[in-house]
Amino acid sequence: MKKNNISFWLFVGPVLVAFLLVVLLPLLFGIYYSFTDWNGIKSDVSWIGLKNYVAAFKDQGFLDSFIFTFKFTVVSVIVLNILGFGLALLVTRKLKINNLLRTLFFMPNLIGGLILGFIWQFIFKEIFATLGNLTGQQWLLGWLSDGKTGFYGLIILMSWQMAGYLMVIYIAAIQNIPQELVEASMIDGANTWQRLKNIIFPLVRPAFTVSLFLTLSNSFKLYDQNLSLTAGGPGNSTQMMAMNIYNTAFKFNEMGVAQAKAFILFLIVGVITITQVYVSKKGEVEA
Repeated sequence: MKKNNISFWLFVGPVLVAFLLVVLLPLLFGIYYSFTDWNGIKSDVSWIGLKNYVAAFKDQGFLDSFIFTFKFTVVSVIVLNILGFGLALLVTRKLKINNLLRTLFFMPNLIGGLILGFIWQFIFKEIFATLGNLTGQQWLLGWLSDGKTGFYGLIILMSWQMAGYLMVIYIAAIQNIPQELVEASMIDGANTWQRLKNIIFPLVRPAFTVSLFLTLSNSFKLYDQNLSLTAGGPGNSTQMMAMNIYNTAFKFNEMGVAQAKAFILFLIVGVITITQVYVSKKGEVEA
């Protein structure tokens, strides 16, 4: 019994220490500094209560970034999961190039967000502009110089990066569906949509729970793609919450206000994702 305990702590101990030092302690210190006037430099820190939170809610730029981030999250969650599930359905069919397609669809996820942003910045600025000049389509010009098209640019970038990752999750779920059920439904005369609606969707629901959680949390916390593609421009019209927090902390040296904004973001993401997981899990039980 003692040997088992020693083995357990040998394996779990380093992870717990790393979690404590890298995640838990910074979180607690961040919450503490959100109630102070710390600017990141001075050692004399004063307790100022809720002033930083009041300042955060009075900051119109922060509120605008929340609205933009919320819209981006709603659209990206829908688009990403539809694409991921659609790709999974495609590559689980009996095609000779299945393995090649899986590799191609997953490869963008291996590229860093900053690099992806610069790649798509080149596509939107250079290739789209060239196509616009050749075809006379004005909507292809200045794609990133407008907040509306910049929004769609971020959606395209995010979809191109994460759809393949979600595809892998959905592939695992689809391949775990008992083939007897599918074959029995085909014998009974069920068409493709009926099999999809009555067999595949209900049995793949746990994968939807995981994928929705991942896309929700990643979309709210998106920073590197936002930085490299639009840098929040033009005029902060595509600035997301993470970028607003970063600028508050390191551009304006308002660490206390930035920590308050970060804690607000933490609460928003926590409440939304926990609610989503609860509702999705409840649906799984009902199914």
